[in-house]
Amino acid sequence: MVNQIPNIKQSCLRCGKKALITDTETGEIFCGGCGFVSSERVESTGPERRSFPDDRMNRERTGVGTSLAIHDQGLSTVIGPTNRDSTGKPLSSSMKQTLKRLRIWDSRSQNERKEKNLRQAFSELNRLKDKLSLSDAVVEKAAYIYRKAVDKKLVRGRSVTGMMSSALYAACREIGTPRTLKEIAVTANIRKKDLAAYYRLLLKELDLKMPVVDSVQNVARIANKIGLSEKTKRYAVKILRKAEEDKSSAGKNPMGLAGAALYAACITNGENKTQRDIAEASNITEVTIRNRCKGLSELLISS
Repeated sequence: MVNQIPNIKQSCLRCGKKALITDTETGEIFCGGCGFVSSERVESTGPERRSFPDDRMNRERTGVGTSLAIHDQGLSTVIGPTNRDSTGKPLSSSMKQTLKRLRIWDSRSQNERKEKNLRQAFSELNRLKDKLSLSDAVVEKAAYIYRKAVDKKLVRGRSVTGMMSSALYAACREIGTPRTLKEIAVTANIRKKDLAAYYRLLLKELDLKMPVVDSVQNVARIANKIGLSEKTKRYAVKILRKAEEDKSSAGKNPMGLAGAALYAACITNGENKTQRDIAEASNITEVTIRNRCKGLSELLISS
């Protein structure tokens, strides 16, 4: 079946009545009434294929897009190995020597200490992105925070992985992506205590303002891990909204509140899930769930 897309904005040049139709397979633009062909070929301005930052050969017409998560932001220059000019004629011996020296200095300029640090950090960032299933917006924000830390010389004498992981956690907090400190610490293979120290350093030195984490965002993640129904999720969200209105959720661990609300919703809806199941899915202890359930049950009884 031929894919034909009507072009409402243009009308036929011959009859002036019918709208023009674009045939996506043959590339023709013709009139739907009289059949007059106004254009026999439509040029495609898109890429031949998708291109990724780590591709050895980039076939996009426009090249790789700029990104803060690339060490040179995608703006590096490469002097090719050919010793011919634009017309194909061989270069003179003096010009060959000049180009050789330019290639050497070009490669050396990309191996400075700062460039090496950014290469290592953003390689770690791409690994964490895949493991934690993060969006491009979070990655760009994390790269921006890390670059600010490098400019302020906060990375000197500290672990690159630790600083990059703390910048990633700060980006998740700022954008609103529910990822806990423990999750990032386990994925990055560093101690949670060290990650928390690096995070506090970034908050202090870069003057970052972090929004309060909404416990409702963690409900879906916990419920999907243990296979709870949509009815239970909605009831847990309702409980958390009541806790926010009553101001009883202030200062509490968002993950603990979400786990306790889900446990209370499971009891109400008759779903057979234990405190241990919810505690393991939310990376908290059963004691935390019991303590938070006491406050939420008192709130439900009073309401």
